[in-house]
Amino acid sequence: MNDKTLFPPPVLSLPEAAIPLAGVKAYLSQGDGHQIIFMAFAEDVELPEHCHAAQWGVVLEGRIDLAIGGVGRTYRRGDRYFIPEGVAHSGRIHAGYADMTFFGEPGRYPLKEKA
Repeated sequence: MNDKTLFPPPVLSLPEAAIPLAGVKAYLSQGDGHQIIFMAFAEDVELPEHCHAAQWGVVLEGRIDLAIGGVGRTYRRGDRYFIPEGVAHSGRIHAGYADMTFFGEPGRYPLKEKA
């Protein structure tokens, strides 16, 4: 499933986010104090350990393996995850993964520059 069949037209009409990961297509809804990003991955991606403001996600398709605060777990379609602010996390996103993610910071990702 690709982003055009996964997300409805109102999501596809959002501006694209510039996310520095291979094979990702991401649509950004920007609020005053947060971002909501709709992401679809066409490739496997390794996420090195990092931390930032709070993150909450809902898995729409596929699989993501996350280690949050040193505790590993696999999340699949319908699962939710929460990463508290400042907690180190890492993981692996598998090709075909898609989610809707809330970031508790307004500038987590910039808009993608138009070609």
